[in-house]
Amino acid sequence: MRRTILSLCVATVVGTAGFGAAGGVGAQTLDFPILVPVTGFLSLEGTSQRNGAVLALKEAPAGLKITSAVTDTGTSPEAAVTALERAAGGGTVTAVVASMLGTQLLAMLPLAAEYKVPLVTVSGTAAVTEQGNPWIFRFFPGDAVTKEAHARYVVEELGKKRPALITQTTAYGQSGKAHLLAQFRKLGAEVVYEEAVDTSAKDLLPVLTKALAANPDVLVLHLHSGPTALFLRQAAAHGVAVPIVAGSAMHQPSTAALLEPRELKGVCAETAASPVSGGSAAVEKFTADYRAAFGAEPDAFALGQYDGVKMVLTAVQDGARTAEDVRKALSTGRHEGLAMTYASDGKGNMAHSAVIVCYDGESRVPKVVKRYDNVTGVVK
Repeated sequence: MRRTILSLCVATVVGTAGFGAAGGVGAQTLDFPILVPVTGFLSLEGTSQRNGAVLALKEAPAGLKITSAVTDTGTSPEAAVTALERAAGGGTVTAVVASMLGTQLLAMLPLAAEYKVPLVTVSGTAAVTEQGNPWIFRFFPGDAVTKEAHARYVVEELGKKRPALITQTTAYGQSGKAHLLAQFRKLGAEVVYEEAVDTSAKDLLPVLTKALAANPDVLVLHLHSGPTALFLRQAAAHGVAVPIVAGSAMHQPSTAALLEPRELKGVCAETAASPVSGGSAAVEKFTADYRAAFGAEPDAFALGQYDGVKMVLTAVQDGARTAEDVRKALSTGRHEGLAMTYASDGKGNMAHSAVIVCYDGESRVPKVVKRYDNVTGVVK
């Protein structure tokens, strides 16, 4: 079992002063392990998740000492469970940045309940918050939100009613598939072709050819980053004129970097946010800080994980001293993050908005063309 550990001292301020706010605490130590996939087929997404968490922890309030180590969970559930056992088994962990890979997170949930430690994640897999586990907190909109936005944009904005649906065989892919099929039925659209592909596939032209043979009026993708780029490259090479609306992996600058701008022309995607597209001074500052820290462009996974860690840090600043205190704060609180306002729906779903971004063929930076705010109606 491969397990790579990158030691990371995020902050070492040990002073005796409090935070200077009512209800603040003194020199408390926050043990906040980061257990995410930075190798394997989810390495691009997992690296963004890690970077967002690291940046937030670097900005911890003065007077708070942070101990944090980054563990590469790879892609196996066993590696994720082992990482959580080693990180949280000592009983001093306040919260954990947990893998965004659905199969890993599902495997980690029972252990989180046993150790009573909050898992803060940006996984999109719907099932992770459907287990009745009070220790999971998802700061990326789940499929119930993003796939509604995805399908509604296809039908209501583009006027398409004959989608061909290409998904992944992973838990993430199958979760999105189920939600998209349900949404298309609800909207009166007929899915004329549907296929799930493995993340190891090196050629998606056969799938593209079969999909086009069904005469769709739109191609809908719900794939991880690498397969998304491969599909779009092959579609562009063969002059496919059918519009393509992809999943959140497409909005990532690291995905766009795998393609030429012309290969992106007319492609749209759903996501929680697009920090590189700007929108506010605070988001632009985050983007600049991220670039300075990592020499890369941030995406919605980085921003969502940043917001999630910031909510934990705010809870500690406001007096949370234990993992249980943090859990209660996340369960009942409201946080004005950079991407959106976060609040739990009672299951640990904290994010309830999504956006659609589109590429013009001239740049790898997309434009936000449609917002779907508070889809679930949870945020009051």
